[in-house]
Amino acid sequence: MEQPHLILGIHITSRGTQAPAVQALLTEYGCNIKTRIGLHHVDDNVCSPRGLILLEMYGDQATCGQLKAKLSALEGVEVKEMLFEHD
Repeated sequence: MEQPHLILGIHITSRGTQAPAVQALLTEYGCNIKTRIGLHHVDDNVCSPRGLILLEMYGDQATCGQLKAKLSALEGVEVKEMLFEHD
C-alpha cells in the first residue's frame, strides 16, 4: 500500500521574529520533508511580515506529528494538515 500524502500548511504571523525557531525545526525534521514551498506577499513597496509554508511530508505519521506539534507550540505559528489516503 502506498504511503498517504501528508501536507502541512504553516502560517507565520511575524516572519522576522518566528523564522529562526521555525527554520530550526524544519532543519531538525529535514529528512521528513519531501517538498517545501514558501509564500508571502511582496511588491515594490512592501515585504509582508506574514508568510505561509507548505510542506509535503515523508515518513511515519508519528514523526510528522511531532513536527506539527512543535511548530504549533510556537507563538504566532498556526499549522493545518491535509492527509490524502490511497486505496
